[in-house]
Amino acid sequence: MACEGVLLGMGNPLLDISAVVDEEFLAKYDIKLNNAILAEEKHLPMYDEIASKHNVEYIAGGATQNSIRVAQWMLQVPNATSYMGCIGKDKFGEEMKKSSKAAGVNVHYYEEETASTGTCAVCVVGGERSLVANLSAANCYKSEHLKRPENWALVEKAKYIYIAGFFLTVSPESILLVAEHAAANNKVFMMNLSAPFICEFFRDALEKALPYVDYVFGNETEARTFARVHGWETENVEEIALKISALPKASGTHQRITVITQGCDPVVVADNGKVKTFPVILLPKEKLVDTNGAGDAFVGGFLSQLVQEKSIEDCVRAGCYAANVIIQRSGCTYPEKPDFN
Repeated sequence: MACEGVLLGMGNPLLDISAVVDEEFLAKYDIKLNNAILAEEKHLPMYDEIASKHNVEYIAGGATQNSIRVAQWMLQVPNATSYMGCIGKDKFGEEMKKSSKAAGVNVHYYEEETASTGTCAVCVVGGERSLVANLSAANCYKSEHLKRPENWALVEKAKYIYIAGFFLTVSPESILLVAEHAAANNKVFMMNLSAPFICEFFRDALEKALPYVDYVFGNETEARTFARVHGWETENVEEIALKISALPKASGTHQRITVITQGCDPVVVADNGKVKTFPVILLPKEKLVDTNGAGDAFVGGFLSQLVQEKSIEDCVRAGCYAANVIIQRSGCTYPEKPDFN
């Protein structure tokens, strides 16, 4: 059984504004499917257009928050998970609080007076998704919030800590504080490559955090981008996973394990100089609703077993189960109870 507060997540809490759009809409705003980007000036009118023209769903999101909510759902132990990030003092922020508490997550949000709660446009075409995040308040997270006794207590209590790479754009200082604590106290620290732009444009911040990372998650596109940026002349995901695992570590307590998902192709796990692959649960195309949150759900399922000290096989199986549930629903949502065994 997982105990209270065993898993902590930190990241960018965003309200997903999800809608089915068409190719014309993607072209108009210059966005590509299966990608995740930060909103630029040219994207800002998009949020109003989606809300006014399309059948929109509002879902509490943000990569780390999704993974934590899914882990919480899989664990079914109240407050087994905690989460920190920054929201605005507004209606969307209130929605987010309500939604996270209902999910059983112990949230300690930093509430920013001067910015609105961050949003993420989830543009769905043929079941595939593209994400455009307007961080707004999420971008205002400060390490001062983390250092407050009531918040640092969550860090002290957690045995496992997970942060998506997206948070590198906001508070690398907070990431390092938590990473150093994990290394000094024999805890498990985990990150996600999250998006090609993180590997390309936030390389320095990622390099500073990587020595502390015990588990690296990512998908095949992110892994290949990481390899290209590092001048590794290979597109082979298994080879790249091994190379990521072999990068230097700050603490020798845990060997780094790299876990790369590849959509409907097998999951690649590099551990102790060896690679294993695990098939995913294949889903008929007509059952696919959308892929939004699939990668986050995989991590959430994986973590739900890891914090119970289950085998890597069980962790991957739970990850695949959670991802399979999420892609048959709109956004990163799930039924009341899991039926994973």
